Amino acid sequence: MTHHAARRTRTTARATPARSLLPLILPALVVGVAASLLFVGVSALAEKLQGVLWGNLPDALGIGRYSVFWMLVVLTATGVMVGLVVWKAPGHAGPDPATLGLAAAPMPPVVLPGLLVATALMLAGGPSLGPENPVIATNVALAFWLGRRLAPRLPGGLWAALAEAGTIGALFGTPVAAALLLSEALAGQQLKGLLWDNLFAPLAAAAAGAITTTVVSHPTFDLHLPALGRPTWRDVLAALVVASAAALFGMLAVYAFPYVHGAFARLRHPMVALPVGGLVLGLLGALGGHLTLFKGLDEVAELAQDPEGWSAGQFATMTVVKLAALLVAASCGFRGGRIFPSVFIGAAFGLCAHALVPAVHPALGVAAGVLGMLLAITRQGWVSLFTAAVLVASPSIIALLCIASLPAWLLVTGRPQMQLHDDGTPLR
Repeated sequence: MTHHAARRTRTTARATPARSLLPLILPALVVGVAASLLFVGVSALAEKLQGVLWGNLPDALGIGRYSVFWMLVVLTATGVMVGLVVWKAPGHAGPDPATLGLAAAPMPPVVLPGLLVATALMLAGGPSLGPENPVIATNVALAFWLGRRLAPRLPGGLWAALAEAGTIGALFGTPVAAALLLSEALAGQQLKGLLWDNLFAPLAAAAAGAITTTVVSHPTFDLHLPALGRPTWRDVLAALVVASAAALFGMLAVYAFPYVHGAFARLRHPMVALPVGGLVLGLLGALGGHLTLFKGLDEVAELAQDPEGWSAGQFATMTVVKLAALLVAASCGFRGGRIFPSVFIGAAFGLCAHALVPAVHPALGVAAGVLGMLLAITRQGWVSLFTAAVLVASPSIIALLCIASLPAWLLVTGRPQMQLHDDGTPLR
């Protein structure tokens, strides 16, 4: 860039006066707190229902909690219940989830009750999806609808940005994830004002959401794996290989996604597609074990408690089964997101690498595996790096992850994404 071009760029990006930013603080804080409370409320409701479905009920019937029979029954029944909601609820619990990412246009408020019920049922019943997409969509719709009525002079896009940031802060328990994701989203846009002027209010919402979640539910992503210590060239090689291999493995699901989605779409009715999907998920759960059920965060913590407790074959089985379960759950119509199950897949992949090659440090294997898998599934570079780093809480791994992200990104960029257009073709 020439000196004159750089000067023109600096002149165009004028700073926003503080008096214009200060009035945004209160709406941002309110939206952030409300977004967190909705997320925590849905999660708490789902946990209560999960305890009934997978604890109280099988115990009362004298059935093994995670027996093959019970997995098939509960997951198929979950498909039936979610299918009923999608079929009968106003708005059919929102658009086809295969066409949605983290950011989505605000939905009509009439859609939201069905979407929330479908999400809570899914989280409790065991399909391999997380709460992020539907919770973000709900908070965005509520903030947009209420904000336009209570403060019509503020732009509608601001309310959506505040709700998205507040929810991401709540989901991860820190505003850093929201700042990284929004910075990435804003990078391709023509900004009015400086980057931090545009991030000011969303970051306040993310901080409010994160603090609220921390106070209410005390979340943690740290897996308490052994610290890596000072990295060596062997660790650099391990990070490069594991992250790239995980990205390639994740791309298998990305390329299969439109075909699996198309197969379920040919079933035409949610009362057929979702129960069939639930039955397939029950069969996969029977193959991979109960750790391959649910969104995956609690289960990946159980894996990390004893990295030596499973063989390479067991880790490989869980990795393949969980990826297949994510693919089926995302294709057949269950409402949910793909980030949290991808964390389990990447962690199991990295622990498999450690079991095969003990020289691969378990913390490095987990972080690099999660990095590569998230890059393939989400195509969100900063969030992938952040999530991989926060799982192991080892500063020495961050540089290794940054290096490992480069070849992994080359393997996934420009290729189809795990998100479809309305006509079923993959997004690029």
